[in-house]
Amino acid sequence: MSVLLDGNDLPQRWRGCERFVVLDTDFAAGHRFLAAWQAWRDDPQRCARLVFIAIQPRSLTHAELRAAHRDSAQAELADALQRAWPPPTPDLHRMSFDASRVELLVAHGDAALWLRELVAEVDAFCLDGEAPADGRRLGKALGRLAAPGATLAAGSVAGTLRAQLTSAGFEVRPTRELTLARFAPGFAPRPAPSRGREHGAVERHALIVGAGLAGCAAAWALAEQGWRSTLLERRLQIAAEASGNPAGLFHGIVNSQDGLHARFNRAAALAAHAAVQSALDRGVAGSASGLLRLEASFDVERMRVVLRHLGLPPEYVQALAADEASEGAGIALARPCWFYPGGGWVRPAGLARTFLDRAGDSTELRTGIDADRLERSATGWRVLDARGELLAEAATVVLANAGDALRLLDAPGWPIDSIRGQISIARASGLTSARLPIAGSGYLLPAFDGAVMFGATAQPGDPDPSVRATDHALNLSQLARLLGHATDLQPADLAGRTAWRCSAADRLPVIGAVPDPAAQGARLDQPRFVPRLPGLYVFTALGSRGITWSALGAQVLASCVTGAPAPIGASLLDAIDPARFVSRKARRTTRE
Repeated sequence: MSVLLDGNDLPQRWRGCERFVVLDTDFAAGHRFLAAWQAWRDDPQRCARLVFIAIQPRSLTHAELRAAHRDSAQAELADALQRAWPPPTPDLHRMSFDASRVELLVAHGDAALWLRELVAEVDAFCLDGEAPADGRRLGKALGRLAAPGATLAAGSVAGTLRAQLTSAGFEVRPTRELTLARFAPGFAPRPAPSRGREHGAVERHALIVGAGLAGCAAAWALAEQGWRSTLLERRLQIAAEASGNPAGLFHGIVNSQDGLHARFNRAAALAAHAAVQSALDRGVAGSASGLLRLEASFDVERMRVVLRHLGLPPEYVQALAADEASEGAGIALARPCWFYPGGGWVRPAGLARTFLDRAGDSTELRTGIDADRLERSATGWRVLDARGELLAEAATVVLANAGDALRLLDAPGWPIDSIRGQISIARASGLTSARLPIAGSGYLLPAFDGAVMFGATAQPGDPDPSVRATDHALNLSQLARLLGHATDLQPADLAGRTAWRCSAADRLPVIGAVPDPAAQGARLDQPRFVPRLPGLYVFTALGSRGITWSALGAQVLASCVTGAPAPIGASLLDAIDPARFVSRKARRTTRE
């Protein structure tokens, strides 16, 4: 008997569903996932989308995965899983199959911790193996995640497990070999405002303002969830402002404390690699074959100690001595480097266009449309031009137009700045470039299109659009620090481009449902509890990490809009939630 399929009455229960979510508390090399995926494929009445969430208690390498499925009965599916398998970092990893109609989320690490972090509404649970030691916490976590009528099958008949499931609101039906249960609590607590599912009665269509990296990525991520979108772009072409530079970098970071910034950037970099590779496969200029980031404080031995402590695998990051980094770069480097095998560079406009191409017919693009004002309507939101004439109306609106989103939101007082940045471009004949992109205090890209790009300046509150010789000089100084020596280049030898990046003071993006400024009497100390304006979302403040953050940020945005399981944990969702600014202010007021 299959604990997952037979114990949860599958495939019968997913028939007629738009989305069906399964949670397996032990991935066990993915055998139950493959069985569920095959059953979904074989069922002509299958649900539109199958989401399989699994916890992998220990890291599982590519080699171990291949060995586990060497004689798999689902050889085609096992091969697809192996190709998609990510570096085994301690994160929540998202993979999609069958044109994004099957989604796999694998959380590497302790099950008790991840059950508190997952944000999803689960329709079927599988608890194979022995009952966890802390049944009380398990029951509470499962009850929080369970959708109405969710079923559960456990390969344990321990009385403590049955008792805790009953306490959490499950009706338990023990058998000789299994524990079966159905979620039927006496009352259903309301979800936190940022975790709710207000989308249930709403047309699956979103109006997106802004068609840079953020807006185009949002259209793609919504299309993956079965939503249509309409993009309004004030320029005559996409990605013409902050996303309009000839090229940009993407990579993760390493921090010895592995805090929110490091974890979000790591998850984002892994998602960015897949998105960029898709763009490269479509002919977009760039590379996803690695990036070097100079380390200014640690020697290479200390760097390697940090990696061992954090348990980060070499597929994600390696610590290289200066001579090793120099060999990879093809030029002499004076400092040790973090090498990110999945990092690289890409043309941002090409990546944005790839997002739209992948969204396909689900997205309508309207350029030359300047959104001047946003106002509530009886059915949602209206976007108006400068003359007050209606441009578009929808129940769901996503503001993905960088700093202009703050103006449309009528200046909510969020600590977000517009930062002027100037890049410098030298002729390839005048500057020896590296084989790999190099980052640190500034960056240097490999030569492409007969030129070498480096930079960039960062000047908050500077509205000057001109390309300035003084800024070329600043970029040359940064380049000298990267290379360990000055070059013969002069500002007059360089071309450049100026653009403005929208960046939050805490150096994280701003993604999620917009807080309701008129809310009274609500709990404000935690972002997830802050009341929201129905149907209004924001995706902004990507700063200088638009390429790195756009894919994961869009998937987070889509999960907020559609109710799909979140691709990151609850603590990271709170960290990038626009309501975090409200909560910080509320906590300061309470202390005072």
